[in-house]
Amino acid sequence: MKRVFFVSSLIVVFLFSDIALGRIGGGDIVFTPNKAKEVNFSHDDHVSSIGLKCTECHDNLYITKEKHGKVTMAQMQKGQSCGACHNGKRAFDVMANCDNCHKK
Repeated sequence: MKRVFFVSSLIVVFLFSDIALGRIGGGDIVFTPNKAKEVNFSHDDHVSSIGLKCTECHDNLYITKEKHGKVTMAQMQKGQSCGACHNGKRAFDVMANCDNCHKK
């Protein structure tokens, strides 16, 4: 009986370790554009720090990184992808603040 309880406890700790550590599902995602510095998207910054709900981006703007096609800066400026929020009104404009996203 003690062994069953111990194993069950380990499973619960393993399954909920990200929640216990304050991590948000998805972690950091790195995008590597062809002709620009890479972009490190932080779920923690957007969800924990800013307070966005997962459903604000998933399933309407993004499903997964693999299913999300390449998006150009021109498309973002028209409100697609990151540009849906980073439009200079809701969050900083994607076109005027390159170094906020494109970092080494």
